[in-house]
Amino acid sequence: MEDTLLSKKEIAELFSTGKFEATFPYLAEEVIWKIAGDKQLNGKSEVVSICKDAALTESLSQTIITTEQVIKDDNKVVIKGSGEFIRHGKKVRLVAACDIYEFNADHQVESISSYCIEER
Repeated sequence: MEDTLLSKKEIAELFSTGKFEATFPYLAEEVIWKIAGDKQLNGKSEVVSICKDAALTESLSQTIITTEQVIKDDNKVVIKGSGEFIRHGKKVRLVAACDIYEFNADHQVESISSYCIEER
């Protein structure tokens, strides 16, 4: 873990806005990421791998991520927002999203539940 810890809110906001790499030190080895209606990733290596793939894919288009609301409790942070994906100047996708982060006693993310709804 780094000498200067990010807050739980900062970690969640970074992850939800696609700045995954900054959050990798804060993922528990046994982290579980449940993406509703899609898949479940088990363990830090699976989560890191999919994040790196997503970052590469998103680099091929412009992504505008908006955070609309952040709710924080002792060991939980909820981020509500949206993502707009633009390719060749055209909006190709708009997604409403909600991510729920749960932290362990060691200040690490132990679970993420993501809910994404594509808007039409």
